[in-house]
Amino acid sequence: MKFSVIIPNYNYGRFVGRAIESALAVAWPDLEVIVVDDGSTDNSRDVIERYGNRIIAIFQPNRTQRVACNTGFARATGDAVIFLDSDDILMPDIAAEVAAIWSDRVSKVQVQMMRIDREGNPTGGVFPIYDPMPTPALIRSWATETSAYPTPPGSGNVYSRKFLERIFPLDDFCGTFSDSACLAAAPFLGDVVTISKPLVQYRVHGQNDSNLLSNYARFGREVARADARWKFARKTAEAAGIALSENNIFKSLHLLQLRVASLRLAPATHPLVDDSRQRAMRDAWQAVWSFPAMPMKRRLIVGTWAALTLVVPKPLAVRLISLRFAQR
Repeated sequence: MKFSVIIPNYNYGRFVGRAIESALAVAWPDLEVIVVDDGSTDNSRDVIERYGNRIIAIFQPNRTQRVACNTGFARATGDAVIFLDSDDILMPDIAAEVAAIWSDRVSKVQVQMMRIDREGNPTGGVFPIYDPMPTPALIRSWATETSAYPTPPGSGNVYSRKFLERIFPLDDFCGTFSDSACLAAAPFLGDVVTISKPLVQYRVHGQNDSNLLSNYARFGREVARADARWKFARKTAEAAGIALSENNIFKSLHLLQLRVASLRLAPATHPLVDDSRQRAMRDAWQAVWSFPAMPMKRRLIVGTWAALTLVVPKPLAVRLISLRFAQR
C-alpha cells in the first residue's frame, strides 16, 4: 500500500516547511510527498526547494487551492491520498493507523485533529468529538437524512485513490476548495471509516480560512459552500442510484449555526434566497429532533443558542455569535 501526501501551498512560507517535514517523517515504507505551490509571492519557493529530490515540487501560477489539488492528484501514484494543508502537521503513525483498518470498500478514513498555536504548541483542543462513534452505515444515513455528518476538515482525511478517480479532476461546482466535493461525495461512493485518535495537528494562527469572525461575509460564504456541497452530493448520489431530498439540508445543525450568523450579521448578502430568520427558527427545533449525529444535550444547546441569537437585539446576537465561533 502506497501513501501520497499532497501539500497545496499559497503564501504559507512560514509554515510549509514544517508541513513537509511532518509528511517526510510519516513512518511508512512506501510514501511520496508532492508539494504544489499555487503562485506564492512570499518565500515559499525557497523553503520548498530546500527539500530537493526528497519531494516532488510543482510550481504553478495562482489558480486556487482546488486546482493545486487537481495538479497534485494528477501526479500522485498512491493507493491512499492525504491533502495536507500547508499550515497543518501529520503525526508519524497516521499511515500505520489507517492501513490497519483499510479495505477495498473505503472511500475515506477520517481521524481526529489536535489544535496547535502559531508556534506549534498544543492548545488542548481535539476535534471532531465522535459521539456517538460513527460507523460507515451511520455516516451514510446521517448524510442522506441531514446532508451532514461529523468530519474533520481537509487534512484530517485519507482518501482512497479509487474514490478520488471517480470525482477528479474537480471543477468549480463546489468552489475553490477541494475538500468540499471530497467530503460530500465520500459517504455515497464507499465507506467512511473513523479513527477516534488525533493523528493530525491543526494550526490556529488567526489567518485560517476558517476564522469566520475576521470577516462577517465569510458566514454567507460558508452557507453557500454547504449548499454547493449538498448539490454535489445529490448529483453524486443520484449517479450511484441514491435519491436525496433537496430539503434535507435544512435538517443540519452545523449549517443552522452558519445560517443564523449570516442572517444576523450580513442579511443583505445571505446566499439562500428563500431563507429567513423565521424559517431558521422553525428549522432549529426540527433539527434538534432530526440530527442524531450529535448527542441530545448538545443538540438542545445548539437549538437554544440558535433561537436566542435569532430573536435578541443585534448587539447581543453579535456577542453570542462571537462566543460560538471564536478561534481557541
